[in-house]
Amino acid sequence: MWRLKVADGGSDPYIYSINNFVGRQIWEFDPHYGTPEERAVVETARENFWRNRYMVKPSSDILWRMQGYKMWRLKVADGGSDPYIYSINNFVGRQIWEFDPHYGTPEERAVVETARENFWRNRYMVKPSSDILWRMQGYKMWRLKVADGGSDPYIYSINNFVGRQIWEFDPHYGTPEERAVVETARENFWRNRYMVKPSSDILWRMQFLREKNFKQTIQQVKVGDDEEITYETTTTVVRRGAHFFSALQASDGHWPGEHSGPLYFLPPLVMCLYITGHLDTVFPGEYRKEILRYLYCHQNEDGGWGFHIEGHSIMFCTTLSYICMRILGEGPDGGRDNSCTRGRKWIRDRGGVTSIPSWGKTWLSIFGLFDWSGSNPMPPEFWLFPSFLPMHPAKMWCYCRLVYMPMSYLYGKRFIGPITPLVLELREELFLQPYNEINWKKLRHLCAKEDLYYPHPLLQDLMWDSLYICTEPLLTRWPFNKLRQKALEVTMKHIHYEDENSRYITIASVEKDPNGDYFKKHLARIPDYIWVGEDGIKMQSFGSQQWDTGFALQALLACNMTDEIGPTLKKGHEFVKESQVKDNPSGDFKSMYRHISKGSWTFSDQDHSWQVSDCTAEGLKCCLLFSVIPPEIVGTKMEPERLYDSVNILLSLQSENGGLPAWEPAGASEWLEMLNPTELFADTIIEHEYVECTAAAIQALVLFKRLYPVHRKEEIENFITNAARFIEDIQMPDGSWYGNWGVCFTYGSWFALGGLAATGKTYHNCSAIRRGVEFLLSSQRNDGGWGESYVSCPDKKYTPLEGNRSNLVHTAWALMGLISSGQAERDMTPLHRAAKLLINSQMEDGDFPQQEITGVFLKNCMLHYAAYRNIYPLWALAEYRRRVPLP
Repeated sequence: MWRLKVADGGSDPYIYSINNFVGRQIWEFDPHYGTPEERAVVETARENFWRNRYMVKPSSDILWRMQGYKMWRLKVADGGSDPYIYSINNFVGRQIWEFDPHYGTPEERAVVETARENFWRNRYMVKPSSDILWRMQGYKMWRLKVADGGSDPYIYSINNFVGRQIWEFDPHYGTPEERAVVETARENFWRNRYMVKPSSDILWRMQFLREKNFKQTIQQVKVGDDEEITYETTTTVVRRGAHFFSALQASDGHWPGEHSGPLYFLPPLVMCLYITGHLDTVFPGEYRKEILRYLYCHQNEDGGWGFHIEGHSIMFCTTLSYICMRILGEGPDGGRDNSCTRGRKWIRDRGGVTSIPSWGKTWLSIFGLFDWSGSNPMPPEFWLFPSFLPMHPAKMWCYCRLVYMPMSYLYGKRFIGPITPLVLELREELFLQPYNEINWKKLRHLCAKEDLYYPHPLLQDLMWDSLYICTEPLLTRWPFNKLRQKALEVTMKHIHYEDENSRYITIASVEKDPNGDYFKKHLARIPDYIWVGEDGIKMQSFGSQQWDTGFALQALLACNMTDEIGPTLKKGHEFVKESQVKDNPSGDFKSMYRHISKGSWTFSDQDHSWQVSDCTAEGLKCCLLFSVIPPEIVGTKMEPERLYDSVNILLSLQSENGGLPAWEPAGASEWLEMLNPTELFADTIIEHEYVECTAAAIQALVLFKRLYPVHRKEEIENFITNAARFIEDIQMPDGSWYGNWGVCFTYGSWFALGGLAATGKTYHNCSAIRRGVEFLLSSQRNDGGWGESYVSCPDKKYTPLEGNRSNLVHTAWALMGLISSGQAERDMTPLHRAAKLLINSQMEDGDFPQQEITGVFLKNCMLHYAAYRNIYPLWALAEYRRRVPLP
């Protein structure tokens, strides 16, 4: 902390005064001054200034002000000492304010002052106060628990819950100062929600830093406009970042972090719990409050909700969010900032929910707000198809298969939840005409223009019409309904198999006895999906523990600081080893459309057990890198047989074109994508090859070949050659590569350049590398960074961020891509400019600021990886320090 000293001459013998230094004010940096809470308040103030720097440019002088503020406090049912006041009910309900110069800690006073300054800055945007002063007197806390199975008898694990991260509300946890910091963070997010939409993941970070008593002891450095970057300066920044990030490691060795962004995950879960009668048990009061907070925070200015937190409003998510708010107790005109009124107006202004896309039609039908006759058929008989047909479940992309499997079951049963008074109210609120007068058949192909990303081709509509008119009437009547019953049994068999093999982490439960064991096992896994941030409770896919940790460890290893962070590396190494999948799926897994998984790594933890090619490649890289470091520092290296299993997974996944898919072998006919039933996604029907997966596998196998040159030598060499050819073949005309899992051409180009360089290709002997370098250099921003808009992903065209802004994660990707291509041998200026931006963006505690969303899937939906803001700037600077000559 910094602190202001007044009338102080210090100890310098060369200074003197004629009035004993009265009026002198000087600043002193004291690394031991202030509590963790006070430092958190200061850091929050800095973040607020950064976010609002173009709106209010003078500082509010918060640092010295927070040293001595006094407090107001609310007193309840208090008659005071005035002899002229009386009450007939002992002052029950009376609420009065009192100024107490001795009340409150310095941290609490600082929070109040920050809140006052925030209100002043935003007074023309949000005019009512947020009532922070009395609220902060009694706030309770959430805390993150790691590798904890809890006491639920219906949950189990195959690796002692390593990697599990769940949130718990504890009314006794945290000090008043800590609660005040959290509430300030919540209010700051609310006020800035249209400027920076991903959360900064403050709650668990604050918890971990406090529990570990982390204090940044390495002094911050900056590089001036005309100043040269030195090796010493870069080392200081890298050390500060590495120590800060190490403090965020969990006890089981992984790095927790939010992995969310889509706005269609959480409302269906709430709807499901409402239908089955478990809502109050799973989501009691504090959970409901935080779910509502999340919905309020991510409502767009026009009143709707996007497909993801940065997206334009669409009918699908606006409808689901509105229903969710009503389920959680908000009235038709309730919610913060008139949220329900604004949401309903958005829906009705566009003709009501009749134009909701197909997934929305399914959920509304389940809830009793849409008739199943208004949906296109999803016949469960599909799961009976013989394997020789071109359209067979085994040929589908696994996510598509696992989503439509329970959907088809529910469709086949025509399941409808209980028609409650709330459902009847919603029927009036969401439709423009009386519910019983709607012609449902005419709505099957209807989709709001805001939602339509993938228009159905005519061939697909003809197929749906044929099934609707000819097939469905037969399958619902005797004797063909016997076939339907058989199909439903087979479908449920597949669902149960998937449940058991993922320890009930996978697809949400379908129609099962709400009091039965299967359902209770699903309920026990709901905490695995929940994440709590300053913007409220959100639902993740299932977490990105292994994915984030694999990159985090590579970033820390690049720092070359094993003498300082050895324990961190050792714990991370143990986590990676513990998280490897040890077995294939159970039983006759091929008949269940599953691929081998032994030796792989998942996206989250071992319990999930779904192999992912690039997660496997990054896990393999980590284990290989650790194997050459003394075991007394990082622990025992992984056994060669387990490494061989990982190699086997990667080799088994390569396609004929040389590329790698993500989950299962690709190879189904491309024309099947014409049958994509969703309007919201593209490329959902079959598995495809990806540049990121291919490049990651190349790097892992090149390293493996170096350390184990004999094992499957010829196969690995052929793999690398074909994979490199695939990367060159899919390069875009402008020299970039389309990134499928990150934003977007910057991300893809980083992977591609690194993969090609690993094979021995260079700028001088590979035109693909030259063109890739030219793309990156041409898209560098004026401040030395890179910044790409997420709209590059759905539009499939490079689009820079508005206002010529840079994003630090994008900058790190581009910097590492250029370094891997040998840019330091040609012109180091672009590298120095990028490194300067990263260095000067590091915050006082070693963190980096949260900026735009950086992840994506299926081209049209974005994902927030909260850990990226630490991993990639640190990794890029470490590579810059290691591979770029510096004075």
